[in-house]
Amino acid sequence: MTALAPARPRRRPGGTRPAVRLLILIAIVAVVLYPLVWMLGTSVKSQAEIVNNVGLLPERFSPGNYHAGWTNFDVSFGRFFLNSAMVSLFTVFGNAASCLLAAYALGRLRFRLRRVWFTVMVGTLLLPGHVLIVPQYILFRSLGLVGGDWPYLPLLIPHFLATEAFFVFLMVQFMRGIPRELDEAAKIDGASPFGVFRHVILPLSRPALVTTAIFSFIWTWNDFFRQLVYLSTLEDYTVPVALTLFIDSTSQSAVGPMFAMSVLSLLPVFLFFLAFQRMLVEGINTSGLKG
Repeated sequence: MTALAPARPRRRPGGTRPAVRLLILIAIVAVVLYPLVWMLGTSVKSQAEIVNNVGLLPERFSPGNYHAGWTNFDVSFGRFFLNSAMVSLFTVFGNAASCLLAAYALGRLRFRLRRVWFTVMVGTLLLPGHVLIVPQYILFRSLGLVGGDWPYLPLLIPHFLATEAFFVFLMVQFMRGIPRELDEAAKIDGASPFGVFRHVILPLSRPALVTTAIFSFIWTWNDFFRQLVYLSTLEDYTVPVALTLFIDSTSQSAVGPMFAMSVLSLLPVFLFFLAFQRMLVEGINTSGLKG
């Protein structure tokens, strides 16, 4: 009889790999969070310490920057928050409604040149947004919408006309994953194309709508260039435009209050993302990966 070879000891699961991965993740998080922590620390530094101390933590805690930034102008900074909130919420509603209707037409209905129009729509994604600013400004100015009683119309009207091709494409990809048998069953029951949209497509498109709403809110809240072009009155400024008022080339700049208001401006975006984080991940997983 041959002697049995001794069994090799099994390697214990784990080892150094989890520790290395943990260290890499910690390093990545530190790099990502460093600017935010630095901005938070700078917001509670005095003007002299901001110049002399580039570290994360202040040597002397100065919370007065928040009060100074909130009351620095003739208009309270809360007015700018209300303006940004109004523009962002109207943009969310406009993008969700118009892009969903456009996606339903391009993704579910049958009409002539449907594929051509879809290709043209996707092709507009190649155009940088700054290229469209000048012709849009000329158009809205010729219509008398620039500097009128409601200065936010040039910022809102395009979103109610399904001009955001990215969201239209996102919803079209999502709708292609919905079985067409549901449409046929609704038509057999006597539903019109609008009835199919209302009772079948709209309830099932909730993940794509949530994704559109979240990205629309974040992008509009952080938008600076378009709002700077169309808004010319202090009372109408939004938060990104108002933050530039702290930097003055002819006098001493209020850097501390600017960083304090920058910290406050991040809170709505952070809370909005935190509240809908699970829906955002679900919407991305179910919207953009279906062909």
